Amino acid sequence: MLKKPQPQPEKSLGQRIEEFRAELDRFIDARAAEIKVQSESVPLQVIRNMLTTRFFGCQCQAALNIIEQDR
Repeated sequence: MLKKPQPQPEKSLGQRIEEFRAELDRFIDARAAEIKVQSESVPLQVIRNMLTTRFFGCQCQAALNIIEQDR
């Protein structure tokens, strides 16, 4: 007799936010790495800061700006 898989407990809002922030960080880091290839003399962290500081460190707004620039 096969057992039904037990449903996974739903993640808390805090857990979901942390996961989403990690996804945003990966997205922003990937863009910074792309820019770094063209600007070898600029440190990677400086490039990343340039992508986020104009939005007061808001990862969501920085990611939206990157997406908008890609259109």
